[in-house]
Amino acid sequence: MSTTKVKRSQIATFLNTSTTSGAVYKLVGLGVTTGKVNYNPKTTEETYVNEDTARISVDSYAPTMPIEMTAVPGDPVFDFVENLKKTRAILSAAETDIVQVDLYKTSSGGAYPAEKQSVSIQIDDWGGEGGKPAKINFTFNYAGNPTQGSYNVSSGTFS
Repeated sequence: MSTTKVKRSQIATFLNTSTTSGAVYKLVGLGVTTGKVNYNPKTTEETYVNEDTARISVDSYAPTMPIEMTAVPGDPVFDFVENLKKTRAILSAAETDIVQVDLYKTSSGGAYPAEKQSVSIQIDDWGGEGGKPAKINFTFNYAGNPTQGSYNVSSGTFS
């Protein structure tokens, strides 16, 4: 059994910032101070008449990934999200995809295990305290099931 711990920097998220047909993935990292997936399980709880302890089943998940990001103009992720904010994008205009890459796992030919996930992006808030860098907070709302595959960090391709 390994005792090696996984660092957050070994879990990479790439955002598709393309507004055309081809995917262009950019690392979600610069200016990002927090970002973790909340799985938000939907459960059913039942206590049978012949038992005193409830049974809880997991029925589904509604994952979200809230992001807190310092505004860094010129960073492709910030510029993409800022445009969503400026246009108050909704419905399909707020949809794209992300790729979650497990950099802590062994690569094969430069590609790491990954999952591609459709998301809609909601803008949560913008601004901040006086005298401090501005922040944009947004959430990736997962849509449907992910596609398992691999991601080549050098070429920026998911397969």
